[in-house]
Amino acid sequence: MKRHTQEIAIAAANVFLLLLLAFTVQGFFTGENLADLFLANMPVMLIALGMTAVIVTAQIDISIGSIFALCSIVAGVTAKAGAPAPVFLLVAILTGAACGALNGALTAWVRIPSIVVTLGTMVALRDGLRWATQGAWVGGLPASFVRFGLSSRTYTVSVFGLTVLMTAGFAWALRNLRAGRAIFATGSNAAAAQQMGLNTQRVIFGVFVLTGALTGLAATLNAVRFQQVPSNSGLGMELKVIAAVAVGGAAITGGSATITGTVLGVILLGIIGPALTFLGVSAYWEKALQGAIILVAVSFHALSQHRRKRSSEVALG
Repeated sequence: MKRHTQEIAIAAANVFLLLLLAFTVQGFFTGENLADLFLANMPVMLIALGMTAVIVTAQIDISIGSIFALCSIVAGVTAKAGAPAPVFLLVAILTGAACGALNGALTAWVRIPSIVVTLGTMVALRDGLRWATQGAWVGGLPASFVRFGLSSRTYTVSVFGLTVLMTAGFAWALRNLRAGRAIFATGSNAAAAQQMGLNTQRVIFGVFVLTGALTGLAATLNAVRFQQVPSNSGLGMELKVIAAVAVGGAAITGGSATITGTVLGVILLGIIGPALTFLGVSAYWEKALQGAIILVAVSFHALSQHRRKRSSEVALG
């Protein structure tokens, strides 16, 4: 029970907020609003799966917003050139994976701190994309691009099913597969993991590639919702994703996180903005509330770790 205290607290906060909306406002729980709410937060959820693995290895990736924008543009340009849906989707995913590979290689083998590496790629990709597009959006897209040619309902249901399956699959893989255990071992104690024969550099490289690929997937699924692809998409995406993982109970120092916690974090941070709108509260409070929630969650986790450490020291003493 103690291991899941923060998850329970975040779940309780979600339930409280949803009950408040259910009894005080009308229209929040309509099918259309819930569908829009899901689609708006779907990219955050998919990328957060990879970010959870990155943070578990005691790394960070703040370049995903820029990678998101790049992959969106690449998907649009490829589709405009006449490529079918599977092709432009694959090209976007590979583009994201390549960006993740660059981050992972510089972090794992060149040993540059990940915060420095991804800060550099964040700025380089964003400014490079701004120069290449001159701020212009990608328009004139074929009908097969928008929602992959599916109806709005079919697209939403399909993406929802994909998101649920991927989330469940990641949760299972982190707990049961050797790769998942390697990720936790790397973040818990990299030196000990290496002594056990684990290639921690390859693990770190792998989680960055995974996160990049998921960013490419999320960017494409988001881009096909519209008739045009903006060149400035993904602004602030990295903060939303990292915040959701942190609020869900992941240790920023590595070695501890759950997909369940990440899902709860995405839900909580995702419904705050719309909830404020329905409750008639100024939207300016959204970032303030999100920041407060993040501080409380991280502080709670730090205190829990400190108490466990003290308990272990007392037991050993």
